[in-house]
Amino acid sequence: MKRRVVITGVGAIGPNGHSVPMIWDNVAQGVSGIGSLTLIDPAPFSSKIAGEVRDFDFSRHFSKRDRLRLDRYTQLVLVAYQEAARQAGWHTAPPTPQRTGVYVGSAAGGIGSLDQNHQKFLQGDHRHISSTLIPMMIANMAAGEIAVRHGHTGPNFAPLSACATGNHSIGLGFRSIQYGEADAVVVGAGDAPITETMMAGFDRMNALSVRNHAPATASCPFDRNRDGFVLSEGAGILLLEELEYAKRLGRPILAEVVGFGMTADGYHITSPAPGGEMAAKAITDALADAGIVPSAINYINAHGTSTPANDKTETRVIRRALGKAAEQVAISSTKSTTGHWLGAASALEAILCTQTLLTGFIPPTINLHDPDPECDLDYTPLRGHHSSVEYALSNAFGFGGHNAVVVLRKYAA
Repeated sequence: MKRRVVITGVGAIGPNGHSVPMIWDNVAQGVSGIGSLTLIDPAPFSSKIAGEVRDFDFSRHFSKRDRLRLDRYTQLVLVAYQEAARQAGWHTAPPTPQRTGVYVGSAAGGIGSLDQNHQKFLQGDHRHISSTLIPMMIANMAAGEIAVRHGHTGPNFAPLSACATGNHSIGLGFRSIQYGEADAVVVGAGDAPITETMMAGFDRMNALSVRNHAPATASCPFDRNRDGFVLSEGAGILLLEELEYAKRLGRPILAEVVGFGMTADGYHITSPAPGGEMAAKAITDALADAGIVPSAINYINAHGTSTPANDKTETRVIRRALGKAAEQVAISSTKSTTGHWLGAASALEAILCTQTLLTGFIPPTINLHDPDPECDLDYTPLRGHHSSVEYALSNAFGFGGHNAVVVLRKYAA
């Protein structure tokens, strides 16, 4: 019999807020976190908007030394971890160190630190390149820092699968507990990709929205007039524990992880496979893992990036996977309010699914004024609503054709 896995704490920080309650309130109310680009000079880029973490004092959380040796993405992850640990009570009743794993990844790692130090090198100032540049830039350092700071010495791994990273982290942590490798696991991801190199790269791909005159309306998944995604930064952390272990320690139980599926398109490095066969299989595999039929799903948090190719393909994927049940399920893309957090996106979206299960509220897809005829499912346009939600599904599809899907259930003892 498989061990049951529950979520006992969540933490997040991003453009919509510095905590899960702040972010959830803004997402549920349809308040966009997108604004004008300020972290870097916007002049060279066609897209001059982004989802930035604003009005957050990192010095209240990190010493000057730590701020110099930790990349921004790692700092965001550690802030999110602290919130999740407080909620779960890990500070007062810590989990067993050797039975606590960490599966925390990143799509871009410390790209900001690499950019800054590369500029010094180009200017002939190589003697002032940080001696900690390498650990700052590698994508496994957030997972390493969590283990070092908090003594979690169980399984430790940093998934990296572009925009599917968060869901892969959740799925691998879920399996680790199911298989008995760990009793508690930290899962999630963080990214701080608003840098010159990342903006230039996405700009050259024509992947970003150029609605610079109206940042809050730029991310419009499934709308006929969508023109690209909005690059954002943030981190999302979930704490998973084996059910009986969590109950024994008196943890709050927010939701249950019941299914995971992952596949590869094997089609193209950036474009989704037009038919969506393997993305659909990731969904059906996750449903089979959860032991449920498609009609049991009450809510889907879509990958929904607001790019022309992704949104119509995802519509086909959902139809292929769910069949007739696709017509009945409530779906939304919360990237309409948050922008795209890259690897951290699906970590946040699993957290938002948890909030939907707790509150019975379906968050909206804002800016969906003129639905694309090829995106003809119930994408919860403009306003959210209350509904009975027992099962929620979260999609994540990354560059390279990486597909990862998780199924969460409202907790019932």
